Formats: sequence, C-alpha cells, structure tokens
Amino acid sequence: MSIRTITPQDAAQAVAAGATLVDIRDADEHARESIARAVHVPLARLGDLPRVAGPIIFHCKSGMRTQANAAALAAAAGVTPCRILEGGLDGWRAAGLPTRVDRRQPIEVMRQVQLVAGGLVLLGVVLGFLVAPAFFGLSAFVGAGLMMAGATGWCGMARLLRLMPWNRRALGA
Repeated sequence: MSIRTITPQDAAQAVAAGATLVDIRDADEHARESIARAVHVPLARLGDLPRVAGPIIFHCKSGMRTQANAAALAAAAGVTPCRILEGGLDGWRAAGLPTRVDRRQPIEVMRQVQLVAGGLVLLGVVLGFLVAPAFFGLSAFVGAGLMMAGATGWCGMARLLRLMPWNRRALGA
C-alpha cells in the first residue's frame, strides 16, 4: 500500500489545523533535531502509535524510510487518514520551516559509524603504505564488518558506539 506525500508547507498547515506529525526516526536522531509538536514513535515501535482524532503525517529524515515502510505505517494508522512528509525533516528544513536543534546531543549513531569506519579504513590504507602491508587488513576487516551489517541489519560498531558515554544521554540509558 502506498501513502501519498504531502509538501512541508501543506503539512505545516495541516498540523496547525489539528493533524498529528509523527517522527519515526530513532531516539538518537530525534534527540539531536526534531520538529516542534511532532510525536516521536520510532519505526520499531509503531504498535505504540497513539490513536488520534485527525490525520497523521509521518516523517523521517529524508522521506526514504517512510516511503520504504509505507505499508507498515498505513497499517499502524488503521482507518485514520495518513500522509508522508515529502522530503522528511530535510524537506521541512529546506522549506524554511523551523526545527528544534539540540547541539548538546551527539550526532546520530549511524553517522558516527560512518565517521569511525571511514577513519579506520583510511588509517589502514595509510599505515599499509607507510608502515607495513599487514595494516591493509584493518581496512579489510572494517569493510567486511560493513558488508555484514548491510546483509544482516546488525552492526557491531553501532552497538559499540551506542554504549559510549556521549551517546547514553541521548538514548536515555
């Protein structure tokens, strides 16, 4: 089932008229930046979606997650009319609409994974050329881990980063 999209401007008007904006991103993403008045219901907890009187507008960061999970979102909404925010939070911000940003919160865990993995791969290549070829193994190890994460949906580096002290505050641990 597909859910039609709604532009950020139309979504803002709908929210002002009583629609409920639902943020389906993970807790770390929501803690860093969110749209005021948006209800946070992570995708993994759609069963906890509160029943509301008016229409529901779902959003993620870019709109891709909501589009990919449109059937699950429609099922969670039940008979309540629902839409997907075109462009997600990025589209909302690009339209000049306000967001709440808490720079004290760490960047999203998946962005941290990208930074750490990229840094380790680069380090392995540099050390492989400058010190010893055995350091190329570091790049191979990280690459294999990323392939495993993509294939299974389980990322050991993300799980490790979630345990770091700077991430505990955002995740409520």
